[in-house]
Amino acid sequence: MNASRILRQLGKDTQYALVGFPLGLIAVVLSMTLFWVGVGLSIIWIGLPVLMGTFLMVRGLAVVERARVGAVLGRRLPHPAYKKAVGPSFWRRVFTPLGDGQNWLDLLHAMFRFIPATIAFSFVLTWWIGALGGITFPLWDWSIQRGTDNTDLPELIGLGDGNAVRYAFYVGVGLFFTLTLYPVVRGMALMEAGFARLLLSAVGELREQVAQAELARDTVQAQKEALASAEAIALRRLERDIHDGPQQRLIRLAMDLGRAEQQFGNDPDAARATVTEALSQTRETLDELRALSRGIAPPILVDRGLVAALTAVAGRCTVPVELIAPGVERLDPAVETAAYFVVAESLTNVAKHSQATEASVSVRQFGGRVLVDVVDNGVGGAAVAKGHGLAGLEERVHAAGGELRVDSADGEGTAIRVALPV
Repeated sequence: MNASRILRQLGKDTQYALVGFPLGLIAVVLSMTLFWVGVGLSIIWIGLPVLMGTFLMVRGLAVVERARVGAVLGRRLPHPAYKKAVGPSFWRRVFTPLGDGQNWLDLLHAMFRFIPATIAFSFVLTWWIGALGGITFPLWDWSIQRGTDNTDLPELIGLGDGNAVRYAFYVGVGLFFTLTLYPVVRGMALMEAGFARLLLSAVGELREQVAQAELARDTVQAQKEALASAEAIALRRLERDIHDGPQQRLIRLAMDLGRAEQQFGNDPDAARATVTEALSQTRETLDELRALSRGIAPPILVDRGLVAALTAVAGRCTVPVELIAPGVERLDPAVETAAYFVVAESLTNVAKHSQATEASVSVRQFGGRVLVDVVDNGVGGAAVAKGHGLAGLEERVHAAGGELRVDSADGEGTAIRVALPV
């Protein structure tokens, strides 16, 4: 920490401790007086509005203190969520603050804050006076009236008498207070601020942490469900494609080969024609199996990375595609796979449904994420709906911890934008 930052923090801590003492006295007088008056008069109901006013007052003092603590701790304390009265009933408004735990913590802080505030005020004021008074002692020593029986502290502790000894001693004391000024003032400010944070925001921070943990748990659970759903959809699609494509061709191939075997004895020419047709079916089956294997795990993606795999996908598309991927390096296999299928599925939709004449694919790394954009100039109208390809794509992206957005107004083309964590 450089000198300017130390001086700024020293000024903030000093101001916090010195102002905290009178604020603490005001808070303890008002809170103690109003609270116990309200408790004493509550038997005749007059005290209940007084208690309500007390809680509103200490809530205001707590707001001021949270704002002050930020300069010491280097961050603003979160404002807790107070209970709000439901309905216009006057008595509901009176009793709601009484049932709010944070109001009682604010009250405790108002009643007892003078204890750390007094300790901090005493130490901070003592150290500042010791530092400034000791260092400047030679400048004002002449103003002290000393009688014939006067004995200074250096003489009392056996250091001797005389101006030189007296100057050296008090300046040395001043140097001690000066060198220890920052840690002492900082420690006192942190003690008082820690007491305030414990009562005024600890419960709110704990609730916020619990809420964040629950949100993270729900996010992870949603990602697991999305991953399982995406895998199930992919398996069902693969099963359907195999059943409708290669499996039917293999059945026909087996029938053709059986017929050719029977024809070899009495009609060799027909047998040769059947075998030729069977060879054609074999090639088509191999082509379909290659296409299906690309949908599972393309070898080029594993061997050469995302850019090479996207180049191959763009080259196979029936619509001209411009690929923009500046400086994209090898990524985590799960991220590369998710980005690959985003582009592959999107370009398949472009070729089948968009009526586009051109498309572009952009992949870039920015801020710890991979941003993938697939844009075409087609008819638009695409939407993420259950049962459609984009819904499965969204689940795959969500399972990878990413986000997907579709912009597809009618007649204005389609833009699919995906952000994946690296």
